[in-house]
Amino acid sequence: MAVATVTQVNVAPVKALGLVHPDEVMLERTGVAGNRRFHVVDERGRRYNQLRDGRLVQIRPDYDAEAGRLTLAFPDGTVADEAVAHGDEITVDFYGRPVQGRLVEGPWADALSAWVGRPLRLVESEPGLAVDRARGQVSLVSEESLVELARQSGRDSVDGRRFRMLFQIAGVEPHAEDEWVGHRIQVGEAVIELRGDVGRCAITTQNPDSGVPDFDTLRTIDAYRPRTNNAAGREHIPFGVYGDVVRPGVVRVGDPVQMLEPSLLDATA
Repeated sequence: MAVATVTQVNVAPVKALGLVHPDEVMLERTGVAGNRRFHVVDERGRRYNQLRDGRLVQIRPDYDAEAGRLTLAFPDGTVADEAVAHGDEITVDFYGRPVQGRLVEGPWADALSAWVGRPLRLVESEPGLAVDRARGQVSLVSEESLVELARQSGRDSVDGRRFRMLFQIAGVEPHAEDEWVGHRIQVGEAVIELRGDVGRCAITTQNPDSGVPDFDTLRTIDAYRPRTNNAAGREHIPFGVYGDVVRPGVVRVGDPVQMLEPSLLDATA
């Protein structure tokens, strides 16, 4: 098979806020340590995401995991920047799955609350916990799939940030990543076992810069791709794939991506 390459890395230090794009990440068994490390909850402790307010994506985060320092830059010029300190423990519902975390003390809650216009708090969880499924800390989509989606919709292009996948790759046929489900692939130095496709929600309809819905991704995907079932047997609209890390390693933009032959699998564990 042809060897694809990593073209972009998309990391969300705070779930639902803007993405950052490092040229290199360390992929641990729990995923990228700084990815989705924080999430936002309302005054009742419920997750507050882009479906509830798309403007969250306009906030630009910067997280230095080694120093434990988080910076949030808001469109109005407000900056909340401080070393992270923890408060009370909290359990947050992630689609019926309890995720443990600690409330974060500092300037971020007030800044987020002022921007959205309602009380919000910030929560930090251990690496790999604050994901939308019990497992699957890695996700990827091909540039060719994005090009095909654009062709199907009559658009010039589709920005992959809409789908908030950890890796974007290029060098395969449209939706070829679907054929890798159930197999192991090598991405840079790391090896990933792909477990399923990603069911999509209305967040993908939002512009990745403004958070304003401007493209009916779900209707377009549904018109040319068959629906599939998730791990719970519920039907969904698929776009991109997810999996688990079976061998940690560094992944850089430009690194090769390829499915491993069965004879090589034991050597990667």
